Amino acid sequence: MTSIKNDPKFNAEEIIKGIRQHDKLVLQYVYITFYQFIKFFVNRNSGNDDDAEDVYQDAIIIIYKKAKKEDLKINCLFKTYLYSVCRILWLKELEKKKIKIEKLWDNEDYIDLSDDILTIIEKNEKYKLYQSHFLRLEEDCQKVLRLSLNNVPLKKIAQIMGYKSKDYAKKRKYKCKEKLMTSIKNDPKFNELKH
Repeated sequence: MTSIKNDPKFNAEEIIKGIRQHDKLVLQYVYITFYQFIKFFVNRNSGNDDDAEDVYQDAIIIIYKKAKKEDLKINCLFKTYLYSVCRILWLKELEKKKIKIEKLWDNEDYIDLSDDILTIIEKNEKYKLYQSHFLRLEEDCQKVLRLSLNNVPLKKIAQIMGYKSKDYAKKRKYKCKEKLMTSIKNDPKFNELKH
């Protein structure tokens, strides 16, 4: 296996491919090479190291999703692209925290990314909200909803769960779904995501 010291450079295309394929060497290279720029930017603009770590991780996930969904081609350095995604994420986070900055301190070049990055960011936020509430449900409810999401017929769900009938499985699925939706709608983050 090649080490970072022996092969210190990857071009943007190789980095995107490496992220898409979960290549540990590429991910390590990206972190070692670019993380400090992100950390400096976030810390300089009302954030801290934990915020920088979160923004960096979210940016890599967004780039991964975008690369998986389509043949992602970027017309700039990877560093510029990553910084631009992190910049948008941090600005959204500052907006959520209601922190106003008179002048944003940019330490790198950035590009104006298209709306699809914002759409991915929004979907990510919605997924995190859903996931956090889903994991708070009783295990029984989680299992019923997972089976349902995997299009398992109600009769089969009843068998798997040990319910007496298909009708009870249907009722249980409905109650679990209602419990999840109520929990999500009562979360203040839900209203933030709606706007």
